[in-house]
Amino acid sequence: MSIKDEQSDSGRRGSNSWTFLSNHAHVLVCIARDPDQRLRDIADQVGITERAIQRILSDLVEAGCLSRSRSGRRNRYQVFPRRPLRHPLESHQSLGALLSLLIDESPADDKLSPPARSTSPKRNRQGSAKGKA
Repeated sequence: MSIKDEQSDSGRRGSNSWTFLSNHAHVLVCIARDPDQRLRDIADQVGITERAIQRILSDLVEAGCLSRSRSGRRNRYQVFPRRPLRHPLESHQSLGALLSLLIDESPADDKLSPPARSTSPKRNRQGSAKGKA
């Protein structure tokens, strides 16, 4: 297997891999989980370079999604959860709403399951049960 194939299989890089969320969203999730993370750790989780993480963090600070403060030799970030999402299709939702979906550890699959089928007898057009006169 080539390096390109391995990267594609890992879901990190490659021409055939894509995700529903942008790298900006991935970085936000990392910061929301741990505001004191090192850039190197975020880069490893997201699968991009530290320099790309720096650019994304600058974008997020400039957009008012995050604040940056120094804590000794390290940066500490704070997410502003009430900030609306930027795209017009999503602007009615906030960063906090998005992050709560992505960070919540409880499985949401049960919310997506179809409802159980009814066991009551089927009705015909007149409203009476089939097979009964």
